[in-house]
Amino acid sequence: MGTRMRLVIVLLVAIWTAGASQAQITSNPIPAPIAKRGLAVEIKDLVRLPDTRGIRPADQDVSPAGWARVSFVRDLPDGRRFANDSRGFLYLIGSNNQLQVYADVAAVFPNAVYNRLESGFIGFVFHPEFARNGLFYTVHAERGPGNPKTPDFIPPGFTLKDVTYHNIITEWHATNPAANVFEGTRRELLREAHVVANLTHPMGAVEFNPTAKPGDPDYALLYTSGSDHGFSNGGGPNANTASQTQRLDSIITAILRFDPRSPKVTGGVKGLGDYTIPMANKFASDGDPNTLGEIYAYGFRNAHRLSWDTDGTMFASDIGMNNIEEINIVRNGENYGWMKREGYWENGRWRGGELGQLFPLPADVLNGREKDGLTYPVAIYDHDEGRSVTDGFAYHGRIAALRGKFVFGDIATGRVFAADLAEMKKADDGIPQTVAPIEEIQLYVRDASGNRRDVSLQELIDRTMGASISRADLHISRTGDGELLLTSRQDGMIRMLVPDPNASAAAPTRR
Repeated sequence: MGTRMRLVIVLLVAIWTAGASQAQITSNPIPAPIAKRGLAVEIKDLVRLPDTRGIRPADQDVSPAGWARVSFVRDLPDGRRFANDSRGFLYLIGSNNQLQVYADVAAVFPNAVYNRLESGFIGFVFHPEFARNGLFYTVHAERGPGNPKTPDFIPPGFTLKDVTYHNIITEWHATNPAANVFEGTRRELLREAHVVANLTHPMGAVEFNPTAKPGDPDYALLYTSGSDHGFSNGGGPNANTASQTQRLDSIITAILRFDPRSPKVTGGVKGLGDYTIPMANKFASDGDPNTLGEIYAYGFRNAHRLSWDTDGTMFASDIGMNNIEEINIVRNGENYGWMKREGYWENGRWRGGELGQLFPLPADVLNGREKDGLTYPVAIYDHDEGRSVTDGFAYHGRIAALRGKFVFGDIATGRVFAADLAEMKKADDGIPQTVAPIEEIQLYVRDASGNRRDVSLQELIDRTMGASISRADLHISRTGDGELLLTSRQDGMIRMLVPDPNASAAAPTRR
């Protein structure tokens, strides 16, 4: 074969390969199903929040059939347990699982809206020094039109007339932190705007790094969940806007990190709201006046839940579009790809196509030989398995079968999954296609005679509600001693994963 002919063949192969790499993926992106490999855990009912059906106007309640819309359960070091109902109540759960209202959040926010699953009073967290300073933080949503308050942030290119909803972070100061009913004052930290038709993907969570200790740079800094604020599927003329993502002059798609103290107290740099920007954030110290210093990381579609392992590794559960659900390891200053990427595929919208389209990455990017400046997930599943990833936690508790695993689930289906923590951290290698394998956890209950019966969470919810419910609305919380609680925004029940009394009783790893 002559030199010229060999060159022609090489060029044709290169052209064909390039064309193939650009072909849209129309079949199942992850053909292999998530398997059950014998991992089984008992689940028990603990307590059910009160029935709040009908407490909000029918046209303002997205889930009128839902008994109570619980999203978070949190323990204080003093042993008290709290849970929210996003219809507006923060409950204190006593030592014998008796319930009382700690704070009626809805009563002080007359403009609040409850017309989406992510609306109302959706999130809360206690300051790590709550016992001393009495501070805790909430997230709630309000209507935009007619609202007397002006947002601190409106997406670039839009004005106040475009605003449809507000999302607000509030600091509450309890006069007596030991009291079982809140009395005190409150201060607004941040009010940011949505400009899409529906309140989709708001800031839903606020978190403190539980592994940070006094004196650490991360201690007592408040994190928010990161999302695209409905620009992917919020409806109306302003949705599906790729230009609102992948930018650092905006909080769209960003996880924020800030000192919740006012700059009037700290003497530091003011952020968009009444809080202080920590100079440890990379975009606060980059010398660029066009980047927002409160941005910790960006490029998330809906990283609605955050958690930390004992070694300080930070995880985010990021809900995908039509195809891929992600668990990411999050680091300061990094870009997680949305709307350029979904999982380790290119998203069609970025190239002028549709949000539901996937295209393969170039081979050299996929295998890590060429870097594109993005950080990729460490565990993924597709929509054959579920529709929206929920909270996940590194587990080091009393259930021997789960130790050393990252336990998470799917909101819609209620399925519970696990991935090996060591494998997830190993997958954080800069090679997009490297991800940790996932397995499904089989839940079971025991009858009065102690006999085991395998169940799904959806089955338990349907039984509690006395009807077939279309979706589980699963969330997962972690107790103060590292155990896992499963909740639903349908039946209002708080359930716990419990150890098998016949399994190894080795001591859990300390958190």
